[in-house]
Amino acid sequence: MSLVVVGSVAYDSIETPHGRRDDMLGGSGTFFSLAASAFTKPSVVAVVGEDFRADDVALLDAHGVDLSGLVRAPGRTFRWGGRYHEDMNGRDTLFTELNVFETFAPQLSATQREASFLFLGNILPKLQDHVLEQVRAPRFVAADTMNLWISTAKADLCEVLRRVDALFVNDEEARQLTGKRSVVLAAKDIQALGPSLVIIKRGEHGAIVFNEDDVFYVPAYPLEKVVDPTGAGDTFAGAFVGYLDATGDLSPENIRKAAVVGSLMASFCVEGYGVDRLRHIDRVSIRERFQAFTELTRFGALDL
Repeated sequence: MSLVVVGSVAYDSIETPHGRRDDMLGGSGTFFSLAASAFTKPSVVAVVGEDFRADDVALLDAHGVDLSGLVRAPGRTFRWGGRYHEDMNGRDTLFTELNVFETFAPQLSATQREASFLFLGNILPKLQDHVLEQVRAPRFVAADTMNLWISTAKADLCEVLRRVDALFVNDEEARQLTGKRSVVLAAKDIQALGPSLVIIKRGEHGAIVFNEDDVFYVPAYPLEKVVDPTGAGDTFAGAFVGYLDATGDLSPENIRKAAVVGSLMASFCVEGYGVDRLRHIDRVSIRERFQAFTELTRFGALDL
């Protein structure tokens, strides 16, 4: 077992301009695991309730996700509801029901403690630190966070950042964390806090990867229709880290390739509601879209 993800497994109710879906399988741990499973065998550490559906267990299992760390607790599974704006960029939270997730205290098995690659989903920073205390000597640790923890637990978050290799944030979170309007300056400030690799996600505008002194921009794949953006960021991270785990290569060139892989997997994700599109991705589809990315961004020398 080489890749462990600690995050949420949830049920989402989503409204978009295209329609509404209730109680869909979601959560950061779910999107990350399904994306990573296209390249490696991830192990998820999460908690669900007594209402967690058998067919959702079967879906994760069918994709090779190790579920030995998925704990079933008395009560209901974490639920979240959101409504997206007409432009699909903004959204409003309609409800958040933590349920069994409220008392989640992740415990890694002996095998999981030996993981080479670790991803900490955007759970409470103290819980992220609790996980870091359990692992032996991971080769690569990446983390995610969100606005709530930046405003309410910044000191704890900074302690976590001191101990990780990479941070995934969106541009708003990067600015909030550092107070810098420029994402370039924000990335430099975050690197000074600990992680040498900072990935700033920019939604429909792609992502910028700051890997020590190497800076790389990857666009979002242009789509005719975005159905549901939920989970796109976690899908990006899952494909990114999953690809690094599969290749075992942390060189700048491969980090750049991982960013393209993350962006193309996120483009699959938003083509359907929840995890519907991720259910049916195979390596042929991935290779085809990777080639399309190559053609999209290829250009010749400037004749001057």
